[in-house]
Amino acid sequence: MAYIDWSDELSVQVAEIDQQHQKLVSMLNELHDAMRERKSKDSLGKIIEGLVGYAGTHFATEEKYFDQYGYPEATAHIGEHREFVAKVSDFKQGFDEGQIMLSIDVMDFLENWLVTHIQGSDKKYGPFFNEKGLR
Repeated sequence: MAYIDWSDELSVQVAEIDQQHQKLVSMLNELHDAMRERKSKDSLGKIIEGLVGYAGTHFATEEKYFDQYGYPEATAHIGEHREFVAKVSDFKQGFDEGQIMLSIDVMDFLENWLVTHIQGSDKKYGPFFNEKGLR
């Protein structure tokens, strides 16, 4: 059973971004499964590293479109991206140094942030991009 199920409620009506969001959901599900299966720290670390890297790629895609189309809420949205990257980078460093364990609290943070961010901030740009012809 998936930790997070993709649904139309998470769609922003922009195909490329929806595909990236689906991949992020899939990666969180992979991390959750690896945690439940008590995979090695090395295995978990590789998944976390991949998740962090892909989140950066995804954020760059959104931010490229913010610039391209002059999205009016770009500054605040980019700030949310930076806060997330900082929190996850701190977690990854603590995990790598053995100071922080992957726990359900960390998974809940990641899941809550992703779902809340998509359904809140990301949903706002969907209609804006659609009006500009990005679908």
